[in-house]
Amino acid sequence: MAENGSADLVKTEYCTFAEPPDGLELDSGRVLSPVAMAYETYGELNSSKSNAVLILHALSGDAHAAGYHSETDRKPGWWHAMIGPGKAFDTNTYFIICSNVVGGCGGSTGPSSIDRKTGRPYGLSFPIVTINDMVRAQTYLVADLGIEKLLAVAGGSMGGMQALAWATDHPDMIQSAIVIASAPLNGAQAIAFDAVGRNAIMADPAFKHGDYYGDSPPAKGLSIARMLAHITYLSDESMRLKFGRSLRKSESYNYDFESEFSVETYLDYQGRQFVNRFDANSYLYITKAIDYFDLTAQYGSLDAAMARVNAKMLILSYSSDWLYPPYQSQEMVYALLRQRKKVVYCNIESDYGHDAFLLEVDVMRKLISGFLDHAMHPDKLHALKPAKPVPDTPLNPSSPSTASIYKGRRVDYDLIVNLVDARSRVLDIGCGDGELLKRLTVSKQVDGMGVELSQDNVMSCVLRGIPVIQADADQGLSAIPNQSYDLVILSMTLQVVAHPELVINEMLRVGKKAIVSFPNFGYWKARIKTLLLGRAPVTRSLPYAWYSSPNRHVLSIRDFRVFCAEHSLRIEREIPLSSRGTVRFLENIRAEEAVFVISRSFE
Repeated sequence: MAENGSADLVKTEYCTFAEPPDGLELDSGRVLSPVAMAYETYGELNSSKSNAVLILHALSGDAHAAGYHSETDRKPGWWHAMIGPGKAFDTNTYFIICSNVVGGCGGSTGPSSIDRKTGRPYGLSFPIVTINDMVRAQTYLVADLGIEKLLAVAGGSMGGMQALAWATDHPDMIQSAIVIASAPLNGAQAIAFDAVGRNAIMADPAFKHGDYYGDSPPAKGLSIARMLAHITYLSDESMRLKFGRSLRKSESYNYDFESEFSVETYLDYQGRQFVNRFDANSYLYITKAIDYFDLTAQYGSLDAAMARVNAKMLILSYSSDWLYPPYQSQEMVYALLRQRKKVVYCNIESDYGHDAFLLEVDVMRKLISGFLDHAMHPDKLHALKPAKPVPDTPLNPSSPSTASIYKGRRVDYDLIVNLVDARSRVLDIGCGDGELLKRLTVSKQVDGMGVELSQDNVMSCVLRGIPVIQADADQGLSAIPNQSYDLVILSMTLQVVAHPELVINEMLRVGKKAIVSFPNFGYWKARIKTLLLGRAPVTRSLPYAWYSSPNRHVLSIRDFRVFCAEHSLRIEREIPLSSRGTVRFLENIRAEEAVFVISRSFE
């Protein structure tokens, strides 16, 4: 039932366009006329019409994204957890629009609609539509609402494909795009699942070549298609935790072919519920549109497609999604980076599989609200609340978080800011919570980008308005073109990475110069504690006990000088530091940490 404080009661509205003699020209070459689109809105459009966000639904979605249709509704819109006052898509700030796609069955023109020429439902005479056709129709709706440019488009799964089509087909009509659990094309496995689902529908005797309207629909075939698709939305871990091998109605096997396992009865239920609200023909058309989507084929390459993008992009993937695995999102991120586009990326840790984009509400709320706020106010950078004291507990060495390693004031940050040229392009590897990039953006107006492995730190960067991609520097920076940055920074991270030699080589490939700071293991307090106590040292710059330290490598200032000499690297500046400032002599003993500016030596 409707909740107090939720999105208000909403009403589905309709927009009709492309009336004869005009029509909506489709990628197939056919023309659809007229076209009706069902849509809902939430929040208020501001006077400048600059706060509009278009929500794009997935395969089984519709225009009803949030709120309730009546006081007695027991179930709200499909993304109600994300849309409303104070939520990710905050209706106190943004004007949210969600429309049912052309080809759907939620009020927009589709195969169940009446063909004016025959007076009967289109059925399979309805023209094949593509993702690009769906987006082309949405441009008519946006224009009908009097909006020239959208603040953002956002969608998950098929909705993410629509967001990509918006960004590449209509780059000047959007300011930003949010692509969630999606891909630039459907791979063979995804196409295979769609094909089996379509075959299940068409093999149902009740299908009648799509002409079943007025009779019993192909419920069995559609139910099987939904059951199959639903498996791809989950993950092995989520199914194990939710169902395991438990039986639903008894404690022993029935020795028949009825549904016995909990996972079987769950899928039965999903199939039955879907049949009650979805049209089988729309399922055929929409899955075909998804299978046809291919940015690479459309523009010749993924890089060529991303070269068309003007919008700032937020791309989210999920660790357990095997329908659209994270590598497909990463391919888009790297293509955008190669084209020097603005992109933020996070691979969210989740056991929910593909369905995570509907369920990981807390993490998504922070990422999306921060991204949208910065899209709305691009010149505003945010300060974060002071971090809570970090407990002395073991860290995962494969996912080090530099922001949690060093406590108190970062002495090296003060110095690094002074070393960076104004308005330069800066890449900060292991950027932590984005504090250094924030300082550089405010004081030096740099064009900055962060690379960070920790999901929590990525969220902090996004909340601050700092562009960041989640990536592991130990895997290299091959997606970033040569010499594409003036400066690459690695602050207090060298001793944490698994492959320092690789990381430094990559830094000086993608950047003209590099700044490297690290704690000095030759510091006198560290030496004395080791010598006199016979124990691993704990100091301000090395605050963790041996068993909880993320540090993998022990190096001193002298060690780094030797490393540079052996690898033909030029040391342009060397600045030993203590908590009191620059160290003037006996730096390998007296300095707690050091900052080096290095470049390639071509002599």
